[in-house]
Amino acid sequence: MDPRDLIFDWNTANGEGAPGARRPVILNDETLRDGLQSPSVTDPEPADKIRLLHLMDALGIGSADIGLPGAGARAKADALLLASEIVGARLSIAPNCAARTMIRDIEPIVEISERAGIPIEAATFIGSSPIRQYAEGWDVDVLLKHTEEAVTYAIGKGLPVMYVTEDTTRAAPETIRRLYTTAIECGARRVCLSDTVGHATPDGARALVAFVRGVIADTGEDVAVDWHGHRDRGLGVANALAAFEAGADRLHGTAVGIGERVGNTEMDLLLVNLRLMGAIDNDLTRLAEYCELASRACGVPIPCNYPVVGSDAFRTGTGVHAAAIIKAERKGDRGLADHVYSGVPAHLFGRTQEIEVGPMSGESNVLHWLAKRGHAAPPEVVARILSAAKSSKRTLTAEEIEGLRHD
Repeated sequence: MDPRDLIFDWNTANGEGAPGARRPVILNDETLRDGLQSPSVTDPEPADKIRLLHLMDALGIGSADIGLPGAGARAKADALLLASEIVGARLSIAPNCAARTMIRDIEPIVEISERAGIPIEAATFIGSSPIRQYAEGWDVDVLLKHTEEAVTYAIGKGLPVMYVTEDTTRAAPETIRRLYTTAIECGARRVCLSDTVGHATPDGARALVAFVRGVIADTGEDVAVDWHGHRDRGLGVANALAAFEAGADRLHGTAVGIGERVGNTEMDLLLVNLRLMGAIDNDLTRLAEYCELASRACGVPIPCNYPVVGSDAFRTGTGVHAAAIIKAERKGDRGLADHVYSGVPAHLFGRTQEIEVGPMSGESNVLHWLAKRGHAAPPEVVARILSAAKSSKRTLTAEEIEGLRHD
């Protein structure tokens, strides 16, 4: 039996279906650029960056920001390495590089594109909100001048351009209109709305995307819309999905949400939710490998309760929960066991349900734990293990249970 036949899905109860199921979506991975702006991360070694790039490609992520080569020699060398790897390994993922709206930032992207032999999208960015303008001493005419010069130069050098406004979610409508119209008139065929400081709510994300869609329509050009979010209010994934529902074509994120301050929208959780919504059909069985490599290479631990890839994501020691999972497993139905006490089916993401023994466990936990390891379960052994678990303040380790078996 399909477990979905046993679930009433309020997410689609209005009869319209999941919003993501209605059109395709592209993902842009910012792990190796914006993700590295966190003050706590370590810039990965080149070999780890290459491995991450391959995993992004394997997960079906459409594009990746491979660096800001204008930042210095190391950033430029790593961006060239990654662009060359895409060509040499024939990866499907498309590269882009960040640049301020300054010609000196765009020049190294032109060089890397020529040397690697692959088009590289120039993600030219500039601040747009009144508060940023006031702090910097800018006015809109200065922003327009930088926009026109940078986009025109990049297009003239044969680079596709994604024009990015920083802090778009706090920018005035007329400023957004003037900046995007200018960039589009100069040749930009992708614009990126940025929730740079994690200010937006889902309603705000929808309203902004709808407004920008109107600006684009007024130009008469075919221009794609990106959404780039941060999670200062914990709304990164919710905002990205709302932006997609409102018409964004490409969503940005980073592995396990690394990035400045509290980080960016979590790419892994975007993949999970888009898969469950039916917007993508990507093979995500290597998702944990991608997250674990990013965690190790960047020096950012994954919390035990992190969704899907955290150590506790599909692990329980609670008697009631474990009993339901065990009964489902006994029916010989992996899907049933995956759904009965989980909103996320573990097998889609290369994981399995795990039952532990701890203070909240029942006898079924102990019997299951022993049976999974091929051990006999004499009543006195089961009672000894359960008694120890009930008097413990935490889940028993495998070593402790093995010791109790032989006491």
